[in-house]
Amino acid sequence: MIDRPTRIGVQLAPQHITMQATIDAAKRLEDMGVDAVFGWDHFFPLSGDPDGVHFEATAQLAAWAVATERVQLGALVFCNSYRNPELLADTVRTIDHIAGGRFVFGIGGGWFERDYEEYGYEFGTPGSRLRDLAASLPRIRARWAKLNPPPMGEMPILIGGKGERRTLPMVAEHADIWHSFVGPDELPHKLDVLRRACETRGRDIAEIEISNGASVRSGSDAVGLERLDALHAAGTRLLTIPLSGDDTPDGYAFDRVQGFLDWRDRKNA
Repeated sequence: MIDRPTRIGVQLAPQHITMQATIDAAKRLEDMGVDAVFGWDHFFPLSGDPDGVHFEATAQLAAWAVATERVQLGALVFCNSYRNPELLADTVRTIDHIAGGRFVFGIGGGWFERDYEEYGYEFGTPGSRLRDLAASLPRIRARWAKLNPPPMGEMPILIGGKGERRTLPMVAEHADIWHSFVGPDELPHKLDVLRRACETRGRDIAEIEISNGASVRSGSDAVGLERLDALHAAGTRLLTIPLSGDDTPDGYAFDRVQGFLDWRDRKNA
């Protein structure tokens, strides 16, 4: 069994805020001690004014790569539908070099219909989008092997989702990190499904870091801590906190983060 440290990530939603503020936020979170800073891959805000200020993922991540030195970076997650797999492989390889090998390649099947409609992508069905993702992952990995230069190291692949028929088998086949929003009551069952899928493919589930969205607003209140402790007991080692540009009148609510970092440090003591 791999003995993994507990880690804290923060997802900075690039909505309702300036680009410079997102760059400053990435640097500030690094200084606070977070382990990873994630963006998202959408073209419009997901909350608040649907036509509010918003920025594209890959260029934003490249800017964060220049501005930071230590934290891992990535999208949580890229939508497979929005880019040719070979192009996406080349794009993230390039950002990985800008970041000095700190990039995490997060990917999922996609779900936000407005993105598809306004940018001219075929929305399809959940099943067709996941089939496309399954076809894209080998192409992405093959392109990494052909690129000169390749990624700086073994770029971690993070796959988001929880479906037992398609997503978890893809996690078992390709992922170094599995990300979901599965609650502590459901997580043991999902891990059993993933474990069986890994065994079928000759993998040890311990090779996969278990990641979860911290769907609590604070890492210091009793209810939040109880949920975090339960997720941790079930095997979660990467917890990611969502922040949005309209959290407060001044932007991101950085005060939410410290309680999670304190919780992480207690787990790692």
